[in-house]
Amino acid sequence: MPQHFNDLPLLIAQGITKHYGQLQVLRGIDLSVAPGEVVAITGDSGAGKSTLLQVLATLDQPDAGTLQLAGTDLLALRGNRLAAFRNQHIGFVFQFHNLLPEFTALENVGLPGYILGTPKQAVDERAQALLARLGLANRVHHKPAALSGGEQQRVAVARALMNSPKVVFADEPSGSLDSKNAASLHELFFTLRAQLGQTFVLATHHPKFASMADRTLHIHDGQLLTSTP
Repeated sequence: MPQHFNDLPLLIAQGITKHYGQLQVLRGIDLSVAPGEVVAITGDSGAGKSTLLQVLATLDQPDAGTLQLAGTDLLALRGNRLAAFRNQHIGFVFQFHNLLPEFTALENVGLPGYILGTPKQAVDERAQALLARLGLANRVHHKPAALSGGEQQRVAVARALMNSPKVVFADEPSGSLDSKNAASLHELFFTLRAQLGQTFVLATHHPKFASMADRTLHIHDGQLLTSTP
């Protein structure tokens, strides 16, 4: 593990369960993530990877269990308090970018900052800096339709980093990319960890990319079965 890990977990989930109707998707998930760690979650389609990430990122509520991020009880937060905490402390990268088509790259990246209430000049300056760091300095004013798939996903990563979140979750972030762009994106996560100390939890079906992580957790039928250092 990288030397900047400490003994106190950043994220702690215990006994997480989730049903959709009669279907139980998560069956008592226990998971902890250290600051600055990159954790990969693998498993077959339908095993519960996306559901687990959505619960950990507070995009969905579990039926039972506990969930803490940096000492905050996430399941005790509701409504606007939860939305505000998520916006400030949690980043999320979706498989299909989820960029607003009418907004430029700069505006898409800046959205979490605008929502947080950060002054526009400061938001725009940080958005420009993030886009430059991700190799998109010359694409700042392009809208998504004028960007390649790889460029769109880098914009999505920059957006996730906008408010300097404690953790970024990524759900099959390279799933819609060709092999070259997929490899580049996964390498980017480790570059960002090295440069920013950023914590990542990502779901992936690529064994090669999963093997790059500090730990690989395998989910099967809603349970975490293995942990590979």
